[in-house]
Amino acid sequence: MDTYSNLKELGFSQYDATCYMALVAEHPVNGSQLSKISGIARSRIYDVLRSLISKGYVMEINPGQYAPLPSDELIRRLKKSFETNLNAFETQILNSTRKEDFEYVWTITGYDNVMHRAADMIQEAKEEIYVRLFPEASRRLDPYLTEAEQRGVKIRYIAMGKIPKKFDVMVMHPDHEHLQKTIGGRSFEVITDKREALVGIFGAGQEDISPINWTRNQWFIVANRDSLRHDFYHSFLEKILDQRQELTEDELRIYSIIKADN
Repeated sequence: MDTYSNLKELGFSQYDATCYMALVAEHPVNGSQLSKISGIARSRIYDVLRSLISKGYVMEINPGQYAPLPSDELIRRLKKSFETNLNAFETQILNSTRKEDFEYVWTITGYDNVMHRAADMIQEAKEEIYVRLFPEASRRLDPYLTEAEQRGVKIRYIAMGKIPKKFDVMVMHPDHEHLQKTIGGRSFEVITDKREALVGIFGAGQEDISPINWTRNQWFIVANRDSLRHDFYHSFLEKILDQRQELTEDELRIYSIIKADN
């Protein structure tokens, strides 16, 4: 039976993992007793014990009597080994990476996966965040955006629906009701620090299989960021030309901010 898959991910074989966990449950024991407890054939148990002893995970405390390394010490060693290997791998990647002028556009599927990536981007942002969100995504991401604004990140928010005004620079898209029908779903855009973009459309009834684009491609980011900037202008022009109303002082202030966001 394929059990202890988590230990196998940490470098244990199936036999190693089964043997160690059996020893944790009952020790000290001899090889014959351990064979019965673990279900590992007697012909294999001593090979497995030798493997665990060589790794420092098991000790022969008396002739023919075995006990496991205390679990807290094993965990400490595994954490240290994992961190050491991860740091070494990071160094190897940095030394091997060739500077690319072109960045690929990746796709992420799964609604929760997309929201987790968006939340991570927002939490990592240092200067500015442009977003265009429907209410469903707003409920998931607004707490992260609020925290970002509180730490000094500039939020530029286009609401695709009746979302209460929560941010200093925020407008409602004038065509949000018709746009969802036109594009067949809910658009989704998060662009952070002019360096990372997560954009796409959650198809109606297909949220978990809709491919959402994630990239650091600068041309892609510039084009999509400008699209969001123009939605602010769209909001203001619709009010002036269609509603025949003047912009408020706050709207004029926002217009000046977006105009300066080159």
